[in-house]
Amino acid sequence: MVETLIVSGGNLDKSFALSYMKAHPCEQTIAVDFGMTFFYEQNWTPDYIVGDFDSVNKDILRSFQNKKGEQRPKILQFQPEKDETDTELAIRTAIQRGSSAIHILGATGSRMDHMIGNLHLLGMAMEHGVDCMMVDPFNRIRMIDQGITIKKEEQYGNYVSLFPFTPQVKGLTLTGFKYPLDCYTLECYHSLGVSNEITEEEACISFQEGVLLVVEARD
Repeated sequence: MVETLIVSGGNLDKSFALSYMKAHPCEQTIAVDFGMTFFYEQNWTPDYIVGDFDSVNKDILRSFQNKKGEQRPKILQFQPEKDETDTELAIRTAIQRGSSAIHILGATGSRMDHMIGNLHLLGMAMEHGVDCMMVDPFNRIRMIDQGITIKKEEQYGNYVSLFPFTPQVKGLTLTGFKYPLDCYTLECYHSLGVSNEITEEEACISFQEGVLLVVEARD
């Protein structure tokens, strides 16, 4: 079981990132383009640095390139004119290196196009059988194609919202929630799944067909 932390180039709350890393230690770390600045400022070296490096401080990049032996990260540089985003390349790198779970920090921010693209990348990891989640101080986001159980003591924030990522999610059953469902067909273009709350010690999400985006959120 190899868990990987990816630090992307979006908005990153450094104090939150440090506390999250302490609570969720990972065997493998990947800095994505500008995300390498976070590691540099902490005097840490990621295992991999991935990106086209069009938005990084060249002195910081050079400092990692100049490290010797085991101290030097594996640097995977790509041309700016490419089909994949840097975050996609990082997720693919994590999957290729045998990750069983991926935690992504710095994947949300002011660029809505990048954030939507990152949401889709959760599905790429899901299709490879890898648990993958985007996390920031207010949200934990993941994509599922099979049921999950969320323990109330472990939930992320106060609310759980469900969005169908396929035209329909069939047979959706929710137990342990304030608003339960029983074998319901959840369809796109509706807001029914927003802002549910866990009321029991465990909340179960099960369904027969489809893909769900699960957002645990706090105000």
